[in-house]
Amino acid sequence: MTDRLTLVSHHLCPYVQRAAISLREKGVPFERVAVDLANKPGWFKAISPLGKVPLLRVEHDGQETVIFESLVILEFLEETQTNPLHPTGAYARARHRAWIEFGSAILNAIGRFYSALTEAAFLEESEALSAMFDRLEVELANGAAGPWFDGERFSLVDAVYGPIFRYFDVFDRIGDFGILDGRAHVQAWREVLRKRPSVKGAVAPDYPQRLHAFLQAKGSHLSKLIRQNDPAIALPQARSA
Repeated sequence: MTDRLTLVSHHLCPYVQRAAISLREKGVPFERVAVDLANKPGWFKAISPLGKVPLLRVEHDGQETVIFESLVILEFLEETQTNPLHPTGAYARARHRAWIEFGSAILNAIGRFYSALTEAAFLEESEALSAMFDRLEVELANGAAGPWFDGERFSLVDAVYGPIFRYFDVFDRIGDFGILDGRAHVQAWREVLRKRPSVKGAVAPDYPQRLHAFLQAKGSHLSKLIRQNDPAIALPQARSA
C-alpha cells in the first residue's frame, strides 16, 4: 500500500519548499497543509518537537510517523521513494550533502541580511552574503558543466538552492544590492532553477507579495528601504518566515 504523505508547511518557509520540490521531482502524491507560525494550532504543537516546519506526516500500514527537519525529510524520501535525486557514488553524495549544508548556511545569512537593524549591519551582512556566493561561483566553475549543480542531472542540491534564489527575485525589486553581480555561473543556475516546474510550483502565486509584506513588517533596515521606495503594504497578515 502506498504511504499517504502530508507536508505541513508555511507559505514562506524555504525549508518547506525544498521538501515540496523533492516530492514533485519524484512524482510522489502528497497533501500540503499550511500553518500560521505566529499562532500555532494545538495539533501542530503536539506533533512538532521543535515547533517548526516542515513536518512530513507519513501514514503507513495504519500507523502515522511524523518526520521533522527538512534534511531528514529529504533523506527519508531518498530512502523510501523512487527517482533518487542523490548521486549513487559515496564521494559524490558526500560532496552534495556538504553543499546542501552550505545552502542552509546561506539561508541563515539571508535571514541576517533582511533582519539587520542598522545600515552598517546591513552592509556587513550584504558583504558576507556576497562572499558566500563567491565560494559557490568557484565551485560551480570547477564542477560539472550545467545546467544543474550535477551537470545534466537535477539533484537535491538544486532543490535546496531553488528557494534561495527565489529570495533574490523579491530583493531585486527593492533595490540593487549587487549580491549576485559578476557571478556568471551562479546567475545561469539561478535562471534555470527559476523555470523548473517543481521549483515554480513549490510556492503559491502570491508568494512575492507575502514575502514583500513580511520584509516590510520586520522593522529592519531593509524594511526602511521598502517604505522609502514603495509605501504600499501588501498582505499585512504575513508575519512569519
